[in-house]
Amino acid sequence: MSAAEELKNRTTPTFSDANVTVIFVLGGPGAGKGTQCARLVADYGFTHLSAGDLLRAEQDRAGSQFGDLIRDYIKNGLIVPMEVTIALLENAMLAAMSPSSPSEVDKSQLRGKFLIDGFPRKFDQALKFEEAVCAARLVLFYDCPEAEMERRLLERGKTSGRADDNAESIRKRFRTFIETSMPVVDHYEALGKVVRVDARKTPDEVYEDTRAQLKERLGEGF
Repeated sequence: MSAAEELKNRTTPTFSDANVTVIFVLGGPGAGKGTQCARLVADYGFTHLSAGDLLRAEQDRAGSQFGDLIRDYIKNGLIVPMEVTIALLENAMLAAMSPSSPSEVDKSQLRGKFLIDGFPRKFDQALKFEEAVCAARLVLFYDCPEAEMERRLLERGKTSGRADDNAESIRKRFRTFIETSMPVVDHYEALGKVVRVDARKTPDEVYEDTRAQLKERLGEGF
């Protein structure tokens, strides 16, 4: 049985949310998630995991059981099956908390702090992650209007070389975010777990707002 198949049937979380802090980081394309995550990592010792980066790395890893599948889904513009993405996130969390002998540890006793960036993309992904891996403490949501995100990404596209940094792709990505990811934000907001940050400000101002709100929710050193 592959890791993804095992995870599909699992109903008990691998990690204890008393010991492991998971913060989902959401926001539309160009909202500045990566910039803010990097600063939180440097100042507060979080591990930053990007679902997109993990998928891209896995599709190129020699001998990967998921590589061909990931390539096919990405090539066809489809969302990779959630069990694959969640299995990669879980493996990365385990490697960060127990790098030497992950197979020999009591996973329920491991401790760590994670910013999971760009995930969950859909509501069912959020539910499955919490059921099988770890309950999320908070959702850090960088709220930015479409026009501002488009302006930023078009500017980035002048030097990024990314094929999707163009107006048509940006608008499609924004529509997808509104349709699939906003229900995730709405769900956690109803639970009182969303930290909403105005991402229109300068990066320094956004970071100060992020820090102030996280201190209020999690304590001084979070």
